[in-house]
Amino acid sequence: MREMREQPIDPQAEQEIINSIQEVYYSNDSFDMVQHELEKLPPELNLQELEEYRDKLKRQQAAVSKKVADLILEKQPSYVKELERVTSLQTNLQLAAVICTNARRQLSISKEDFTEASLGLLANQRRRHLLTGLLKSLRTIKTLSGSYLRFLFLVCVSVLTFKHYSCISELNSKLQDTLEQIEEQLDVALSKTCKHFDVSHYTRVQLAYTLLEKTQTAMDQLHMHFTQAIHNTVFQVVLGYVELCAGNADTKFQKMQYKDLCTHITQDSYVPCLSDLCKALWEVMLSYHRTMQWHEEQDKEEAPPTTDTEEAAVDHSYVKKKLEHGLTRIWQEVQLKVKAYLLGTDMSNFKYDDFIVVLDVISRLMQVGEEFCGSKSELLQESIKRQSVNYFKNYHRTRLEELRMFLENETWELCPVKSNFNIAQLHEFKFMGQSRSPSVSPSRQVLSSQDQVLSSQDQEVLSLFQHFSQEGNPFERHIDNKDEETEDVLASNGYESDELEKCVYQDYDSDSDVPDELKQDYVDEQTGDVPLKSASRETLRSRKKSDYSLNKGSNAPILTNTTLNVIRLVGKYIQMMNILKPIAFDVIHCVSQLFDYYLYAVYTFFGRNDMYESSGPGLISSRLRTTLNRIQESLIQMESLGEGSASVHGGPGEDRKEKVPSPHLSQLVVLTASETLYGLAQRVVATESLVFLAEQFEFLQSHLDTMMPAAKKPFLQQFYSQTVSTASELRKPIYWVVAAKALDYEQMLLLMAGVKWDIREIMSQHNVYVDVLLKEFEEFNKRLGDVSRHVRVPLPVSNVLWEHCIRLANRTLVEGYGNVKKCSNEGRALMQLDFQQFLMKLEKLTDMRPIPDKDFVETYIKAYYLTENDMEQFIKNHREYSMKQLANLVNVCLGSHINKKARQKLLAAIDDIDRPKR
Repeated sequence: MREMREQPIDPQAEQEIINSIQEVYYSNDSFDMVQHELEKLPPELNLQELEEYRDKLKRQQAAVSKKVADLILEKQPSYVKELERVTSLQTNLQLAAVICTNARRQLSISKEDFTEASLGLLANQRRRHLLTGLLKSLRTIKTLSGSYLRFLFLVCVSVLTFKHYSCISELNSKLQDTLEQIEEQLDVALSKTCKHFDVSHYTRVQLAYTLLEKTQTAMDQLHMHFTQAIHNTVFQVVLGYVELCAGNADTKFQKMQYKDLCTHITQDSYVPCLSDLCKALWEVMLSYHRTMQWHEEQDKEEAPPTTDTEEAAVDHSYVKKKLEHGLTRIWQEVQLKVKAYLLGTDMSNFKYDDFIVVLDVISRLMQVGEEFCGSKSELLQESIKRQSVNYFKNYHRTRLEELRMFLENETWELCPVKSNFNIAQLHEFKFMGQSRSPSVSPSRQVLSSQDQVLSSQDQEVLSLFQHFSQEGNPFERHIDNKDEETEDVLASNGYESDELEKCVYQDYDSDSDVPDELKQDYVDEQTGDVPLKSASRETLRSRKKSDYSLNKGSNAPILTNTTLNVIRLVGKYIQMMNILKPIAFDVIHCVSQLFDYYLYAVYTFFGRNDMYESSGPGLISSRLRTTLNRIQESLIQMESLGEGSASVHGGPGEDRKEKVPSPHLSQLVVLTASETLYGLAQRVVATESLVFLAEQFEFLQSHLDTMMPAAKKPFLQQFYSQTVSTASELRKPIYWVVAAKALDYEQMLLLMAGVKWDIREIMSQHNVYVDVLLKEFEEFNKRLGDVSRHVRVPLPVSNVLWEHCIRLANRTLVEGYGNVKKCSNEGRALMQLDFQQFLMKLEKLTDMRPIPDKDFVETYIKAYYLTENDMEQFIKNHREYSMKQLANLVNVCLGSHINKKARQKLLAAIDDIDRPKR
């Protein structure tokens, strides 16, 4: 082994030998390697194998021994150095033990000579100080024991300081219980002021809190009680209505959240519940308002005590800030509760009057909010606007459908009203005279109809909180609001004649087709009774037709039941808008649609006639045509549109929902009878009722303008300038249809065709066709008078009718003169004679001056005498004549003063004029 260890071995070979040693040899110290090797021997031993294995183990052992020896030699210097440090540490420890022994000996000497004597003196001094403090405490206890009842409130706090003394522990416990009971009772008393404020009660409560020195705590508790009072109040009010409508004592409602409870309010109980809700909330806010007033008066009357000036000032400042901050908090809580109530029900199907009451109540509540804390009530405005837009869209859609029904059942008979009728007399427009919009000056208006005990000046000065401070409630006014009398606007007879036998034009036996809602126009709208000033329906039926004529008629407005219905509807719309400004644009837009639809219906029923439109150039102005096209595209649901073409103007869904089918004229209205001048009476009533409606819109413009948001005012201006102002322009196309049929113009052409115009001598007698034409005008004048006995024909209407008829007659004359094949100078003179005779007799029939289109005829007759150059210039300048008329003028002149070459030149000039048209 020694030889093997001493033999030099390559380090790598040595490491491989060590690595070949089995892991079991490194396991632990108790490992029996001999036993391990013996167990590994095979059953049959082989000497040579055993010697080889033994040599292998010896090499491994030698390698391990050499490795260990090398490590020991390598670590030898470190071992020696560490041994030296241990020896040095032992020496230092022995020196420290000696030093400690000497120090203890010296401390023992110091203790005996100095410390014990000094500490004794200090202990005596401390004992003296404690006894002095005890004496002071005993004197305080003596004071407390002698004034238990007199200083009960103050002692409660003082005793707590000395509760560690066993001698007053019983007093401490008793006073603490008393203090807690007092605070509980005061808290209950404080909570009672939240609903019904009583000055004396609140004064005593505040005095008690002042004695307890808990003024600030009282303010914190007060605001908590107000918040709780709001919650409890609204919950109990809504719960009461829900349980009442449910009809049973189901306790599930009591466990609901307030927001969920609001969804169970029925439509019938919605308005009464809202009214009671606002009344209850008003009581809470009034109590808070009076609480603030109490503190403001106290600040003015009572100066703070001089001894506690700083502390009192802090309390006053805290109370003032807390109350001012509480205003916004209380109002915010009120808004949240009312908002939850408003949004808990879908109001889109409410009756109009019910919804107006809702708007009125919320409007009043917002006025209360502005007076309460200067709030603009954004939460209430947002929620009522959402409900209003939803309601109004549904309401307007229904009203448009009703308007279509009224128009389709309208027989265009006069609705008898007094001559001094104006829309301000209608109940729907009463609000305009009251100026009761909260948005105008809500902080200074007392709107209750039961407040007539106050002068108008007092009403302007007093706020709601001042006026209803002691009694009454601002949310009770709408109950009696509808008892106001509305002036009877219906005439006792159509033209207010002194003779009852002279009745209106209208036959009321046929009123079975009139909708029930319109029949109510003839009874008192508030009581349902027949007005005393107006005749009963039976009386109206029994009266005879009036012999009214143009010369002795009154100026009663011409309107129909449908017109009156539209006006009242506009009043309702504006009333809704007046109460709630945020939806002003939506309302005004819908108001414009009512007028649009009425105008479109009148034009569709009486003015649309393509055959006569084409023969009457300029009858419909470009502005009116643009307006009619706009209405048709935006409002009218055309029946001819299929699903495919509906997408051109928007989808068939939402867009069609906003549109209304085009109305159809009632079959009871006959427009083809010549004896009635082709329904002239109905045409006059329809057209003039539209003009009257436009006048009422003009009257309302300034009011609507004040309601309209600034950004949307151009819409209103455009509506008035392009739509309302065009109403009177419908007279031309509507009455043109009558004028085109009233006279037999074709007969005139036939008679003129039989006249010989190439005569050679001057005639002194006019032709027969002039007399026939004048007779037609006389017949027209007579029939116009007959119509005017039934319906007043205003001067502008008769002027338009006469103008149309005269224009058509003059154009017929030109057409007849243009058909002449041969004509001499004497023939042209005869034409002038005929026309002058016509003018002379016509001027006796009509007051129109000058006669329309007079120059149109005279210029054409005189053109026969023009030379070639003048004729060419005439053709270029007078585009109002047709090609046929101009060509005939040239052809007739051929041979007299125009040759064939000139004829070709002039005909070419006529063709050049016509070419751009083609």
